[in-house]
Amino acid sequence: MVRMVNCLKLKQEAEGLDYPPYPGELGVKIWQNISKQAWINWTDIQTRIVNENRLNLADARARKYVKQQMESYLFEDQDVEAQGYVPPSA
Repeated sequence: MVRMVNCLKLKQEAEGLDYPPYPGELGVKIWQNISKQAWINWTDIQTRIVNENRLNLADARARKYVKQQMESYLFEDQDVEAQGYVPPSA
């Protein structure tokens, strides 16, 4: 049976994640309040942030920056995007 959540990002009921996608309390908060689709949307943005900014995730400052962007996107309803990213034209 599919687990449903009232997604804070999408502002609607949607299919929930199968397990916490992040360690600790933040992972549980995401699991309880963020839908699978919103998480997929975030991982696409996260990839662009890391690539466009050439972040090294072995660096604690880079991980902290990505985490801050994630929390802003998922819980503060902010539009987050990589600086300089230009979507491909159709």
